[in-house]
Amino acid sequence: MIKSRNFPRIFPGWWIVLSSGLLSLWGMGYYMYGISALFKPIASELGFTRAVTSIPAAIANLLRVLESPLSGWLTDKYGPKWIVLIGGFFVGLGLVGMSYINSLWSYYIAWGIVVGTGMNIGMNVPMDTAIANWFVKKRGRAQGIKMVLTGLSGVLVLPLIAWLITSVGWRQTCLIGGIVMWVGGLPLAWFFLKRHRPEYYGLLPDGATTEEAVVSSQMIDKGVEYAAEVDEVEFTLRQAMKTSAFWLLITAQAVHGLAWVAFQLHTIPFLTDIGIDPLAAAAMAVIYVSVGLPFRFIGGILADRLKRQHLRFLMAGSYFLQAIGIIIFLLNQTTAMIYVWFVLLGIGWGSGITSYSVIGGRYFGRKAFGSIRGTGMAIMAPVSIVSAIGAGWIYDTTGSYISAFVIFAAALTATTIIVSMARPPKPPPQITGIRSIT
Repeated sequence: MIKSRNFPRIFPGWWIVLSSGLLSLWGMGYYMYGISALFKPIASELGFTRAVTSIPAAIANLLRVLESPLSGWLTDKYGPKWIVLIGGFFVGLGLVGMSYINSLWSYYIAWGIVVGTGMNIGMNVPMDTAIANWFVKKRGRAQGIKMVLTGLSGVLVLPLIAWLITSVGWRQTCLIGGIVMWVGGLPLAWFFLKRHRPEYYGLLPDGATTEEAVVSSQMIDKGVEYAAEVDEVEFTLRQAMKTSAFWLLITAQAVHGLAWVAFQLHTIPFLTDIGIDPLAAAAMAVIYVSVGLPFRFIGGILADRLKRQHLRFLMAGSYFLQAIGIIIFLLNQTTAMIYVWFVLLGIGWGSGITSYSVIGGRYFGRKAFGSIRGTGMAIMAPVSIVSAIGAGWIYDTTGSYISAFVIFAAALTATTIIVSMARPPKPPPQITGIRSIT
């Protein structure tokens, strides 16, 4: 049995969690949440329709088809550090470029291609892979902390962006975002992210230790033994793709993305359309993020405590809450019900986003985590493309988002059923070495 102990110094994995969370805090603050505040000012100044203004999000998702598998493979082969640095540089470059755009094509390049590429490459797969590599039994807690920091982007960065837009304009707001990413974000990746899993540095996941002395050449085997205590077996990408669990989880996330991508993009436009002031709308949008913050960590704690075969029910419950929230609003379309919707959405999204990050490692192991995660994101991308443009098109043709919300409710309900069927896969017939990722 491999036991945990308290180290005289902080386990390096926690620095990985902190740096990944802070990088995501700023990057996601602009890309995931801030675009909702930037959306109408950009469309108004440059004379774009909402469907056209939504296209860069679709471009980024289209690029994800190629970039996410590449990012995952490079991360598994060379480690996450350089991949995050490259991604962070592109995010900063794209945001700086946004301050100079004056045409449709320049908007597509700056946000859709440059910022989108940076996010696809560096701000998701390599960070989650780094955490998955350094944590096994505490992976849920580690991911939960990272997700809480990421979620703070909606609480802290989104209101800041909304305030900056009213104070200095959307162009200067983007410029500030790019400079902060370069000056503050890149050093975090340089100093704290590691290229390899902890066994390469003479450590075990979670800061665990063995009761007997272990030479460095045996640490890899000890790490595998440690992960096996929670039934974690390491699949290659091809082995994972042969399981029904892989495809059910991907399908569930794709269907969920049909609702979530469009919701993030169009939340503030929807709220301002019904007469809510832009700053007040940004504050309302913060509700579901704020409510979800503690549940990101709670979801991680639960994921660590649940047996592997029960993780899917935690995810299913999170999707069900999101579906119930939007259905309640559709049945009674008042401002009060928007608050109910956003609270349920926050609880469901908060617990679900962490459990999804955990279940991939618990089902398929660490060695090909990035490749498996990146391939899954590529498969999900086409749905996100339809979602981002489709919601804008529905508004342009009907003058309302209600029809889109009905589709979202159906998608979330379907996701609940699909993920419930994703049983843990059986171990592959041949377990290869940790360098065999594909």
